Amino acid sequence: MSAPTQRTSIQLYRDLLRLLTHIAPGTSPKSIALRTTVRAEFEKSRNEEDPAKIEALKANAVRALSNYMLYQGGVQDKKKGGKLGAAMDNYHKRSVKGIQRNGNDSDDTKGAAR
Repeated sequence: MSAPTQRTSIQLYRDLLRLLTHIAPGTSPKSIALRTTVRAEFEKSRNEEDPAKIEALKANAVRALSNYMLYQGGVQDKKKGGKLGAAMDNYHKRSVKGIQRNGNDSDDTKGAAR
């Protein structure tokens, strides 16, 4: 049985669309792209009946939006000279160097052991 604080799929969908109006208000290309992405992802899974898969999909939706908000926060922080934006840049540079060093391997087991 699910916890009482968990959102139904339709509540989550509505919450995401409301939150998108704060992230990208109006009818900007960014706003349209984000809304289209959210709608498409929910539409793909409309007929899903497996409760475990539904919970995983809902968790993925929340995680994706949280990651986006964290990224945007880092971008804003970087503009203000903050540490989060600098840390994100350093992580990205290390990741790119690791990929270049290991070729096009998608399984980077060598870099994970460090």
